Amino acid sequence: MIHSGFVGLGSNLGSPVDNCRRALDLLSKQASIGIVNRSSFYRTSPVGKTDQDWFVNAVARFETPLSPEEILDLFLNLEIELGRKRREKWGPREIDLDLLFYDDRVSQAGNLILPHPEIERRAFVLIPMNEIAPEWVHPVLKKTIRDLVTTLAEDQMIQRIP
Repeated sequence: MIHSGFVGLGSNLGSPVDNCRRALDLLSKQASIGIVNRSSFYRTSPVGKTDQDWFVNAVARFETPLSPEEILDLFLNLEIELGRKRREKWGPREIDLDLLFYDDRVSQAGNLILPHPEIERRAFVLIPMNEIAPEWVHPVLKKTIRDLVTTLAEDQMIQRIP
């Protein structure tokens, strides 16, 4: 069975745009992941730990026969391959790959929570996702991405990178 999912990409160390491009390239080379489309890249203000450089973020939609757990393992391995060193929560990072949605699955098992927590508050997820999937319905909130964008707090800075 083929499933639909969304990955959030983020980086604020090294060359963030290149880091996100390399991550997308590695994802697209995986036999088990088919990238359907991806958003533009966005410069975004940090959330949580704000005394750090701005991030570059994007969202990509993919299709896969893999389970959410297998995707999480794949993402963690790709992060390591791309040089990620886990330091502190919400801290600077070479690359971050988050499984945002997997079909309309709602679950919490170990370190995998679907949909990814607090999406509805994150401009760095919603704005890029709105570009590629505005009609996607959040399975818990029962609102489209387009509708969730209209409820974002205005304190998060985000700029599309041309």
